[in-house]
Amino acid sequence: MDYFKTSIDQLHDDLVSGKLTSSELTKDTFAQIAAKDADVAAFLALNEDEATATAKKIDAAGVAEDNKLAGIPVAIKDNIVTDGLTTTAASKMLANFVPIYDATAVKKLKDAGMVIVGKTNMDEFAMGSSTENSAMKTTKNAWDYTKVPGGSSGGSAAAVAAGEVVASLGSDTGGSIRQPAAFNGIFGFKPSYGRVSRWGLIAFGSSLDAIGTLTRSVRDSAYVMNALIGADDHDTTTVPRPAEDLGAKIGQSIKGLKVALPAEYLGEGVDKAVADQIKAAAKKLEELGATVETVSLPHTKYAVPAYYIIASSEASSNLQRFDGIRYGFRAKDVHSLEDVYVRTRSEGFGSEVKRRIMLGTFSLSAGFYDAYFKKAAQVRTLITRDFEKVFEDYDLIIGPTTPTTAFKIGDKVTDPLTMYMNDILTIPVNLAGLPAASINAGFVDGMPVGLQFIAKPFNEATIYQAAAAFEDATDYMDKIPGGQN
Repeated sequence: MDYFKTSIDQLHDDLVSGKLTSSELTKDTFAQIAAKDADVAAFLALNEDEATATAKKIDAAGVAEDNKLAGIPVAIKDNIVTDGLTTTAASKMLANFVPIYDATAVKKLKDAGMVIVGKTNMDEFAMGSSTENSAMKTTKNAWDYTKVPGGSSGGSAAAVAAGEVVASLGSDTGGSIRQPAAFNGIFGFKPSYGRVSRWGLIAFGSSLDAIGTLTRSVRDSAYVMNALIGADDHDTTTVPRPAEDLGAKIGQSIKGLKVALPAEYLGEGVDKAVADQIKAAAKKLEELGATVETVSLPHTKYAVPAYYIIASSEASSNLQRFDGIRYGFRAKDVHSLEDVYVRTRSEGFGSEVKRRIMLGTFSLSAGFYDAYFKKAAQVRTLITRDFEKVFEDYDLIIGPTTPTTAFKIGDKVTDPLTMYMNDILTIPVNLAGLPAASINAGFVDGMPVGLQFIAKPFNEATIYQAAAAFEDATDYMDKIPGGQN
């Protein structure tokens, strides 16, 4: 199986016709992982026995023509819990944790007939932009093994980009799907907040987290996202909505679509070569019939500080549960309850996680709450209003997904502030709860550049419409690592 030359549509047709069985596809997928993952290091755990058994059941039952996902292998980010399969969040704290239930997103994929092949590497507890904060291993960029794959969903992105799987799940708190998608030249999709259940997603920032997809094509993403969406009794932040096909507009012309390009997204800090690729992408959208105009999102410059106060504050609360008492890592040779707490957290959490817990705890503390957390929440409202104002006149907002292409492993890991600024273009979307995606829009010095599409809440279909039109009009998504084009 060559995942560079196929799609979910093609795999589905072959499964329905009997030209291919799910067992063969699953076996080939594990063969691809075995051949490539020694270099890429995308996976933390494989699910070979259960996946093989699931594939056999699917083959025995047959694949229905109207079920696009049945028999298709998929990888899961390791902060999304999987029944009976180790879920570590790439942390020593959960190194041996085996959940006893599936996250709603995983259950929905299983109900659709997808085959779970394994869990992918990430920044510990999703805190990072390069997957270098993993306590387990360092994942490599599929295009250049000396460079980072992005984060925190770096393992999920690299696995797809390297041709190990056709699709994977990731989570996005401040850009953690879109940024690694941009660095790896694939399609990463983050839905509106409340569109997909977070039940079973190990919480980082509860008002920001979203589960989404990483795929090699726009259409493949829509198929998987359609299986994920919907209200969930386990997650009261999900929004009940009528059933819909997020990919319904794929293939439709974008003639007449009004697109905004914020001046701030091409300003200071954005590499000139990256900005040039985005300007070229904007021209391509105009050639396809869209109108692209420059607008302003004036509070963008405050997004990073506001985000890191809000996200870290929520993290400090969410990570209280890791105390060495109920589950997970516990320090040895402790002499008191306080000793259990202090040493377990000191030894179990990595430096970035501890940094954010401390920042969050400080921001929420008496005497500082009004100056920091409350002020950040007010800035969040201003950023949301900026988007609302633009969306009064425009259907989509575009811009670069990241200020630069992928950087060298080790270059920024010791400089947290520089690393945090890497998410400046993706963070505002999470603060406002909007849907967004990243698609490959060209290359700079052989490395992919991401074009970000942003839409109104629950208007994912317009992103798929525009992204598919751009994909069809260019050959960027056909390019693959190693020059095997």
